[in-house]
Amino acid sequence: MSALPRTEPDTEPRLPRVGLGGGVSGVAVLAGLLGVLLAAGLWHLTQGTSGVGFWDLLRYLGGAHESVGGVPVGDVLTGSRLPRLLAGVAVGFALGAAGALLQSVTRNALAAPDTLAVTAGAYFALTLVAAFGLAVPLWASSTVAFVGGLLAAALVLSLSGSAANSASTRLVLAGSAIAMALDAATAMLLILFKENTTGLYAWGNGSLAQLNIDASLRAIPVIAVVLCLALLLSRRLDVLGLGDDAASSLGVPVRSTRVVALICAVLLTGISVTLAGPIAFVGLGAPVLARLLANRVRVLRRHLFLVPACGLLGALLVIVADASVRAILGAQGATSIPTGVPTSLLGGVLIVVLALRLRDSGSSRQASQARVGPRSRRRFIVVLVVAVALLTTAVLVGVLAGSLWLRTGDIVLWLRGTAPELIGQALDERAPRVCAAVLAGAALGLAGSVVQGTARNPLAEPGVLGITAGAGLGAVIVVTSGTGGRPALILAAVAMGLGTFALITALAWRGGLLPDRFLLVGIGCGYSLSAVTTFLLLRADPWNTPRVLTWLSGTTYGRSFPDVVPVAIALSVATPVVAGMCRQLDLLAVDEDVPRVFGVRREGARLSLLTIAAVVAAVSVVAIGVVGFVGLVAPHLARALVGARHGRIVPVAMVAGGLLVCVADTLGRTLIAPSQLPAGLMMALVGAPYFVWLLHRSRA
Repeated sequence: MSALPRTEPDTEPRLPRVGLGGGVSGVAVLAGLLGVLLAAGLWHLTQGTSGVGFWDLLRYLGGAHESVGGVPVGDVLTGSRLPRLLAGVAVGFALGAAGALLQSVTRNALAAPDTLAVTAGAYFALTLVAAFGLAVPLWASSTVAFVGGLLAAALVLSLSGSAANSASTRLVLAGSAIAMALDAATAMLLILFKENTTGLYAWGNGSLAQLNIDASLRAIPVIAVVLCLALLLSRRLDVLGLGDDAASSLGVPVRSTRVVALICAVLLTGISVTLAGPIAFVGLGAPVLARLLANRVRVLRRHLFLVPACGLLGALLVIVADASVRAILGAQGATSIPTGVPTSLLGGVLIVVLALRLRDSGSSRQASQARVGPRSRRRFIVVLVVAVALLTTAVLVGVLAGSLWLRTGDIVLWLRGTAPELIGQALDERAPRVCAAVLAGAALGLAGSVVQGTARNPLAEPGVLGITAGAGLGAVIVVTSGTGGRPALILAAVAMGLGTFALITALAWRGGLLPDRFLLVGIGCGYSLSAVTTFLLLRADPWNTPRVLTWLSGTTYGRSFPDVVPVAIALSVATPVVAGMCRQLDLLAVDEDVPRVFGVRREGARLSLLTIAAVVAAVSVVAIGVVGFVGLVAPHLARALVGARHGRIVPVAMVAGGLLVCVADTLGRTLIAPSQLPAGLMMALVGAPYFVWLLHRSRA
């Protein structure tokens, strides 16, 4: 991928200028992209459920007024096809231009409205307004989305370091954490205020469906005005690519340029989210394609042409993605698939490709571990005893708490088999749920400790690496296909979890397992797998979709003791194996050379440990669904309390993981009883702020 232009200043500094020949070639490139977009738009107009085809539209444009299936062709064109096309063009152009601006001000190829949580912030703000029943016009909705996106972007940039030269891993990690927290908060609003937010879930995956053409016609002039403002900054952005010091010496106001460009990008993103919901990763894909094209057409390195080119490529991506889904699945079959699903799949692939081309910075892992001092064995024993006591208390409260609060004597009666029917039914439901929460949390704590140690990155965890997303996809395949029972579900989840781990490892192992690259490849694979999961859910029986979606959010609802058995077996095997390899894990956590000095087969030990972590994490998905951040928070708590030796970290992390999930599940069952909140959402609301705090502590 080409870097921004780096021209050497002459003896008298002056801004780079676009020559006549460059201007003509730039106009020609934009005209060519516009021609391709027009062709794709014509193809898009032929896709629909009404049966109106290309020749019908052509005859209508020629002056013929006829009907197809009893519906006038003109009504189909102006009432359905044209509004969808214009919405796709407007949204794609806005997101493509926004991505170009964000990548320029951060000088980071992974910057985009999605990776900076701008899209998630805008979607959360709009959902918040809808949840409280506030009816606002389109312009006010765009303002709400703008404020939400701007606040999210500001938080992400402040956590990842300076706005310029933000480390790629820190930027994506911070953006992913903030986006996960905002998505969890959004999902909670959708559950709590389902009457006011009906239909927002499908829209939340990015939908081009429009009631009429009015919204697009109002949005397009605003996009044009913001684009003109961004183009006024083009020469400044060109110089900004030389570096802050060089830009300042050439008279460019660096801070104000960056702030105005960021505001323009967030405005464009807010407009697109208001118009069609959060369509993912167009803002990442379009600038990447444009900068690759700039390797052959050098004029695209100038922002005067780069920004509109990214906009046209973004519009092209959205239109082609929407039309392709309709062409492949059929017009009727594609109605349930939001446009954001194929673009999310594309975005995950792009993150993987870019991660393989980035150098490993290591900036996200050193500072945090440097703060861990030695701890005594006595302290370890005290911490472990206290943690077990807290877990025991949490288990007891979890069994007693719910829409019907019980007493400890009821548990005794239930164990004897003499409890009244109502109490017996309550405990029959709660006991397996609490057991599943504790064992799955312990499994995630174990897996997180192993992943962080072997990857030498305290920000790594099974959820961030996409292992749980792969296991969730395997389970969804079984559920949506309707073939096989619980053994098939367990086998598919473990197989897909291991397959995801194998894929990530194979992609990231070029020249050794570099921690930052390993993280970014895992994040990219997780995005793609989540897109496939959403696709399968939306294509499946709609009666099963809410149940599966709730399970994917992380919940113990409806669990029985047979669901807990696979986790118990996996833990009983994995725990002693990991305990026996703790010395090797300690050496792997130091650096690449120390294991070899002490005679440890570095790659073999790392692969064995990561395989164990993948299996344990995959099995936990069968018990409680996809729960994030447990594998991150539990090892960190353990490391802060008992030191850096994994012989002490692992047991404390397992107890802490069980405690965290048990508390999250109990809160989810009791806060709004008799309604329930998935434990995964509760954990995300707790874990994401902790993750943000870790990033803040480890800022260089």
